[in-house]
Amino acid sequence: MEERLEKQERIEKQEGIEEQELEEGGWSQDESHHPHICSVLEILGAKWSILVIAELYKGPRRFQQLQRDVAVVRTQSLTNVLRHLESTGIVHREVYPSVPVTVEYSLTDKGRDFQAALREMENWAIRWGSGGQGAQPRTAGD
Repeated sequence: MEERLEKQERIEKQEGIEEQELEEGGWSQDESHHPHICSVLEILGAKWSILVIAELYKGPRRFQQLQRDVAVVRTQSLTNVLRHLESTGIVHREVYPSVPVTVEYSLTDKGRDFQAALREMENWAIRWGSGGQGAQPRTAGD
């Protein structure tokens, strides 16, 4: 009987820990358990950053061209993302003195180095799709 109570207490304690982790998004609030991932998310965590980076892999883009290519992103949001990515060293902004002024965006070496991770994210999305909590991996016949 006493063993059962101890076992039940352990289970309840573990469930409490798991519930707390879920509430916290699975991350430690002090970032000490995932410092590298947290630092990457600070750089790439902006809502449209990964989409913009993926588009810039195709080559340098002027703002208007980039805006057409990522039409889902509002103009102000695109401006904010580009500024953020430039400030973190992912994107290079080149201003050409012409009339009107031409601005071109491209990836830096640091930005291009993200390509392998982006490819893996694409593979994950292809495999798992937009399924919910109980999703099964997609197979070739899906």
